[in-house]
Amino acid sequence: MSSRRQGISHNFSLGESEVACERKLQSRVVAVSHIDQMSTKRNTWKSVILILGCYKVKCPLEESEKQVLKQGSFQRLCLSDVSNSSSTQAIEDLSISFAGSKLYAFTLEELREATNSFSWSNMLGEGGFGPVYKGFVDDKLRPGLKAQTVAVKRLDLDGLQGHREWLAEIIFLGQLRHPHLVKLIGYCYEDEHRLLMYEYMPRGSLENQLFRKYSAAMPWSTRMKIALGAAKGLVFLHESDKPVIYRDFKASNILLDSDFTAKLSDFGLAKDGPEGEDTYVTTRIMGTQGYAAPEYIMTGHLTTKSDVYSYGVVLLELLTGRRVVDKSRSNGGKSLVEWARPLLRDQKKLYSIIDCRLEGQFPMKGAMKVAMLAFKCLSPHPNARPTMSDVVKVLEPLQDFDDVFIGPFVYVAVSENGNKHKI
Repeated sequence: MSSRRQGISHNFSLGESEVACERKLQSRVVAVSHIDQMSTKRNTWKSVILILGCYKVKCPLEESEKQVLKQGSFQRLCLSDVSNSSSTQAIEDLSISFAGSKLYAFTLEELREATNSFSWSNMLGEGGFGPVYKGFVDDKLRPGLKAQTVAVKRLDLDGLQGHREWLAEIIFLGQLRHPHLVKLIGYCYEDEHRLLMYEYMPRGSLENQLFRKYSAAMPWSTRMKIALGAAKGLVFLHESDKPVIYRDFKASNILLDSDFTAKLSDFGLAKDGPEGEDTYVTTRIMGTQGYAAPEYIMTGHLTTKSDVYSYGVVLLELLTGRRVVDKSRSNGGKSLVEWARPLLRDQKKLYSIIDCRLEGQFPMKGAMKVAMLAFKCLSPHPNARPTMSDVVKVLEPLQDFDDVFIGPFVYVAVSENGNKHKI
C-alpha cells in the first residue's frame, strides 16, 4: 500500500459530537503491560494496546448536527492520548465518534478466511508496513458486514514500521471519514500480530497508474481529477477542529477507485497538528526521498505547509510523467524539483517538460495554471506556499476544459520576495 520508508537523516528515509441524544460508541483502550524483547529485530507485545468495540447507535439527528459530523467537527481522540506503548496506565470506557461508521475487531482466523490463508496469489503488494492481500468479506463473516472486496495489510515484524504506525492508522482513519480518505473497515491484534482491513481500491496507487510501462498515458482530465481529489483530502485533514499533518503525501499513498477517485491512505506517519500558540510540531524526521519539505528536513519542524510542499511534488509528477527521483536521469535531472521548478514559469520551456506521452492532448492555459500552482507549492519558503484550500480553488475550474478558456482564475499569493503574485 506504500513504498518502503527510510529515515531521512540517512537515506531520506491515523469526541464525540455532543448532540442531544448522547450517542456513544464505546471503546476500551488498555495500555500494554510491558514489551518483551524477542531479538534485536523483533518485539512481542504481551498485552493488548487497543481494544475497540464500536457499536452504531441509531438515533435521530437534527440537520445542524448532521452538518457537524459532515465537517468532522467532533471531539477526536488524539494519537498522543494512547500511543505510549510502555505505559502501564489503563484508559477505559473512552467514548469515540467514528463519524457514524462501525469499525470491526477481527480475529486472525477471520482474516485468514477472508484472504484464503494469506495466499501468495492474493498478494497485492508490499510496503514499509508489510504485505497487502486482497480478500472478500460478507455477513457470513460478521453479521451486518457488507459483502465487498477488501485489502488486508499485515504488519511485517521485521519491517520498517511497527505497533505505533498500526495504532496511528486506527486512531486517524477510525475516526476520520471523508470521500477522499480510504475507508478503514477493521483491525486485528493477536499476540504480536497487527493487521488492518480497508476498502479495496481496484486501480491501485497513482504511482502504479502514472508510471507503469507499456500502457496508454493517463489522460490530462484524469490527472486533474486525481490532483483535485487528493487536494480535497488534505484540506479535510488540515482544516479539522484538530488539524492533522499527513507527513507522507506521495504518489504511492494516493489510491484510486474504479472511477479514478483519489483517496489518501497509509496514516502511519500522520501527526496531530500544533495546539495553542504553537505554530509547528517538532518530530523525528521521517518520510520518503524527494517528497519531504526542505525546512522539515533541516529542522524537524512540521506544519501543514510541509504537506503542501509534498503535494507540489506530486503535482510535478502529474505534469511531467517523471518520478521525483530517478537515478537513470542525467545529473541535472536526478532531482525532479531541482530540474523542473525553474522551468515552470516559462511557457515555451514548460511545453518541453510536460509528459510527452500526452502527445499535446492538454489545454496549454490549464497546464500553465497547474505549473504556476506547483511552483508556489514548491517554494523553499513555507509562508510563500498556498494553503490546500487555495489549491482546490485553483484546480476546480480546470476540471472542465471549457472553463480554461473562459477567463483566468486569479489566486494572489505572497512570493518569495514578499511581493504579491497572481496565477
